[in-house]
Amino acid sequence: MKRREAREKALQALFQIDMSDIPPEEALMNVQKEGQSDDFLRDLIVGATSNLKEIDQEISSHLEKWSIDRLGKVDLNVLRIGTYELKFTEVPPNVAINEAIEVAKTYGDEKSGQFVNGILSKIKGEGM
Repeated sequence: MKRREAREKALQALFQIDMSDIPPEEALMNVQKEGQSDDFLRDLIVGATSNLKEIDQEISSHLEKWSIDRLGKVDLNVLRIGTYELKFTEVPPNVAINEAIEVAKTYGDEKSGQFVNGILSKIKGEGM
């Protein structure tokens, strides 16, 4: 599985977790094809959910005149994946941000890419 596809599937899994309150392992099984396994996908889902409190605090600290509760679920979960990649993985920061922007453009609304870029760029700038 290519990493872009893994990120898209991770978005689908995190969305399921948000909407249905299912365990990460179940969400992972729901988005994988039978017999398929991908370590990067597993890492994105399990890593983002395991560090959710810290990730959400990081995102919240960069929202201006917004609360995390007001964000659309697609944008929020793209930000969670991007923040996880920036803070907890060895993925180059610019790659993580560019990939998040592309996923946001595909699954979000017309302003999602720009919004995700702004937040993740602030997160990158503060701690990298």
